Amino acid sequence: MEWLVSWEWFIPLVMFSTFFILVFLGIPISFSIGLATLSAGFLMLPAKTTLIVAGQKIATGLDSFSLLAIPFFILAGSLMNSGGIATRLINFSQILVGRVPGSLGHVNVLANMMFGSISGSAVAAAAAVGGTMSPLQQKAGYDPAYSAAINVSSCITGLLIPPSNVMIVYALTAGGISVATLFMAGYIPGIMMGLGIMLINYIIAKKRHYPISAKPTVSQFIKYSIEAIPSLLMVLVVIGGILGGIFTATEASAIAVVYTFVLSVLIYKEIKFRELPKIILEAVVTTSIVLFLIGVSVAMSWAMTNADIPYMVNELLISISDNLLVILLIINILLLIIGIFMDMTPAVLIFTPIFLPIVKELGMDPVHFGIMMIFNLCIGLCTPPVGSALFVGCSVSGVKLQDLIKPMLPFFAILLLTLLLVTYIPQLSLFLPQLLGI
Repeated sequence: MEWLVSWEWFIPLVMFSTFFILVFLGIPISFSIGLATLSAGFLMLPAKTTLIVAGQKIATGLDSFSLLAIPFFILAGSLMNSGGIATRLINFSQILVGRVPGSLGHVNVLANMMFGSISGSAVAAAAAVGGTMSPLQQKAGYDPAYSAAINVSSCITGLLIPPSNVMIVYALTAGGISVATLFMAGYIPGIMMGLGIMLINYIIAKKRHYPISAKPTVSQFIKYSIEAIPSLLMVLVVIGGILGGIFTATEASAIAVVYTFVLSVLIYKEIKFRELPKIILEAVVTTSIVLFLIGVSVAMSWAMTNADIPYMVNELLISISDNLLVILLIINILLLIIGIFMDMTPAVLIFTPIFLPIVKELGMDPVHFGIMMIFNLCIGLCTPPVGSALFVGCSVSGVKLQDLIKPMLPFFAILLLTLLLVTYIPQLSLFLPQLLGI
């Protein structure tokens, strides 16, 4: 284990030690990444040069037409969050799974799958769907912590079911990968994730004798279906337009904003014109946070490349094994640990250039790896200390964090099992893209 005491590992040690210490001290993740980058840069280059190059990397990292999709999808998500779409999707979910044991739990999962896929945000889904479902579940006798666990574990499904901002970031980082291909590759793993959570909910609900929802009348079925169709059509418009070559993913994001505006303001009339400035401001603030994260993550990637960290990690992993199955298990374990401490977007930007060349050399499809990586990092959104979905789920349900850990364990187990299936069965990710010839 000579590498443990080798000088070449000193710079990575300083970088990651700085990052983790700052995170534990409560410094925002973006500033932690930026300061860790500078700490490594100062060891490699003069201070002035490091500051200039880091600034340039932050600027050039944001100089991409594809990244325009992110603020548009964020604004579309903000409009959806206030536009009454979640309520209509919940009503629609009830007529689909309302007669299954643990019905309200299934409704929560299904609504999160639909709302998350439309908004592209786990946090928005956790807030909008969880905020509506939590009182209903508690009224029906569900344990509040269990209800929150269902909401938190299922809100991440929308990051795999397109459209998804993190898939756009991965496509940009990996290079040469079509966003449309990634979008289609995410459908089956995302649906598997949701069905796995519903299976656990079914088992626990049967054991605890949670009530089944009343059978919907014909008029309710028609009413809820008609109300939900315009919301669901947005996915068809966006994904269909991209696959049909009518517009790019970036153009699709702008169309999503227009569609959502018409739906929320003019058709559902849930948003008043006077409320639009506040919604737009919230979207701008969120966008600025995300884009700053992307910028500093690109700078950290530069520092890591300059310090030969990808090469060193490659050498280390290959020295352990040259078997792809073993390497994927190690990478999954590392990503699960990374996801605990780092948000998805910077994790994708920083670690894709490290791990992707290794698995490509061993014959893995980069689309398959991208879906595996995103699935893995989704789990980190449900774990402390930086799991944004976890904290939002606790907030909307009024459940304390410590009370949520135990109910989350069965859902963590099914998420990890599904992750292994997605990792070791490539066709789960590649079947739809190959079927469509993309």
